[in-house]
Amino acid sequence: MRAVIRRNKQLVCDEVADLSPGPGQILVRTLACGICGSDLHALHHMEHMIETATRASGGVGTGFDPTADTVFGHEFCAEVLDHGPGSPKSIRTGARVVSVPITLTETGFESLGYSNRLPGGFAERMLLTESMVLEVPNGLPTDQAALTEPFAVGEHAVAMARLDRDSVCMVIGCGPVGLAVIAALKARGQGPVIATDYSPRRRASAERLGADLVIDPSKESPHARWESYGVPVQRAAQSMARMMGKTFGRPVVFECVGAPGILQTLIEASPAGAQIVVAGVCMETDKIEPAIAITKEMELTFVFGYTPDEFAHTLRQISEGVIDVSGVVTGKVGLEGVAEAFVTLGDPEAHVKILVEPTR
Repeated sequence: MRAVIRRNKQLVCDEVADLSPGPGQILVRTLACGICGSDLHALHHMEHMIETATRASGGVGTGFDPTADTVFGHEFCAEVLDHGPGSPKSIRTGARVVSVPITLTETGFESLGYSNRLPGGFAERMLLTESMVLEVPNGLPTDQAALTEPFAVGEHAVAMARLDRDSVCMVIGCGPVGLAVIAALKARGQGPVIATDYSPRRRASAERLGADLVIDPSKESPHARWESYGVPVQRAAQSMARMMGKTFGRPVVFECVGAPGILQTLIEASPAGAQIVVAGVCMETDKIEPAIAITKEMELTFVFGYTPDEFAHTLRQISEGVIDVSGVVTGKVGLEGVAEAFVTLGDPEAHVKILVEPTR
């Protein structure tokens, strides 16, 4: 079967071995798979990603060889083709499914998209774990179902935020992660939500997903708006307001950029007592001044991924129209177009999300 392979830090379209489902597995045909920002980074910096993951796990290796062939793709929707031996066939052949991108094997598990043994969604076929797949509700378009995984990331970030009923939220960066955070906030009825990004296209996407105020930071600091939403910035002003019997919502800032220097900027600019939820993945060494965050009694919360329940909840919200992702996909390519799509996605004005359709 055909697949796009990361080989020697290049993307090549080539043949890979056909797949046969084992016990507990199903063979699926990939219908659509999103290109993630982590895929863009992994193309050239996979070795660093794996080294960081090993350090984060206390030195326990992942068993993944970043120099070996890898087929990316973890944001997918697929069609069931066959079932492994002894399968209860709880998911019918022909059904469209999504899944947390992990496949259980007889020796452990494989993280689809970051595995040397099993291909991810940039291949014509995949092996999934039957007990972990979710059938796509009738009527939900395939390209929208494929957005379950990236929008589950936003659901998890918001679930980790200590929001109150009157919280004022600010989303820094309106790429795919920031958009998912905005969608999850508005699905909860949370507001106001202030979104900020330098890209006009991304700001327009944030507005479509329900952001209450969208700001171009090259023209105005979004932090100048806290007071207008009733949130005093300084600790002294907050104490005075409370002594006068006034209440205000807790400020929560979602950092969705993942670039060095962002955290320090937010620590200095955000209101006292703010929670900063760090959803952007900075892969470089960064520096902050803890004394400022301490003095302002701020909280830093680092988040990653999602739970299976959050994944399933996100699929339901998309299928029921609570989260409208109809305008998120801005391009589709076949396998031959993946390498060029990786280049195109480097320009935030070119696309929001590109889907790979392996049989296109």
